[in-house]
Amino acid sequence: MEASGFPFAGIILVILGLIALFTLLKTLYTVRTSQAGVVERFGKFHRIVRPGLHVLIPYGERVFFVDLQVQQAQFSVETKTRDNVFVQIPVSVQYQVVDDKIFDAFYRLSRPQKQIESFVFNSILGHVPKLTLDETFEQMSGISIAVKTELDHTMHDFGFNILTALVTDIIPDSKVKEAMNDINAAQRSQVAAMARGEADKILKVKQAEAEAESKALQGRGIAAERQAIIDGLRASIEHFREAVPGATAEDVMALVLLTQYFDTLKDIGIRSGTNTLFLPNNPGAANDFLQQILAGLKAGTHRGTMSESVTK
Repeated sequence: MEASGFPFAGIILVILGLIALFTLLKTLYTVRTSQAGVVERFGKFHRIVRPGLHVLIPYGERVFFVDLQVQQAQFSVETKTRDNVFVQIPVSVQYQVVDDKIFDAFYRLSRPQKQIESFVFNSILGHVPKLTLDETFEQMSGISIAVKTELDHTMHDFGFNILTALVTDIIPDSKVKEAMNDINAAQRSQVAAMARGEADKILKVKQAEAEAESKALQGRGIAAERQAIIDGLRASIEHFREAVPGATAEDVMALVLLTQYFDTLKDIGIRSGTNTLFLPNNPGAANDFLQQILAGLKAGTHRGTMSESVTK
């Protein structure tokens, strides 16, 4: 009896030891730094515990862990703008459990991310349909602020703090994007064409101004040259009359004109490509030339005088 009872007692002791070890493991637990513990006693909320080693009443209490770190949820909302363009709007939300509202965060919402998604959809659908596609792109930051404000106001009552709610992009249909790119390219081409036209206009105006200035300078140069010739002739006539007593102004003018005539013939002769000139070579040719030149000058002067008389 004693020999057969000993193994049975040993088994009992082993079982009791295992039960004691399991009970000890169920009694001791650790809460990490980035967490908080919600302890229930017989299914009813009892207390909130902070990071460290804690003890539970065996088989009467349970602990649930709440993450206090910043979490991120990403959603994509499809909606229509005021000008009937369907767009996809990615939204990134960062949120965190409020430290003094751990009870509300754990018990009031069963699936926090789904609730946040619902509020994000509601906020986006309340703003974007009032805007055109261009206005939606322009007001991305304003939409983000509106979503964050409304979401933070709602979720704070449930124990969550909304840190950011960013509208990261506006994604219209691919055909709409192609049309927008075509419009943008056409507008840029139009601006480039106008710029080239203005540049050509400025260039032509400047060329015309430069040409006008050149002609004006050329005219002033010719006038100055003629004035210099007149001054030179006047001086030559005066010197000649002083050197040759009894010479009249007509004699001096005839000599000067004849000299210029022969100088002109000399210049024509020494230039390359000049056509052949036939000139009389008799001794009286020079006098004939002089008489012809004077007659031409007198005829020109007479026509000028008649013209002035008619005008008057």
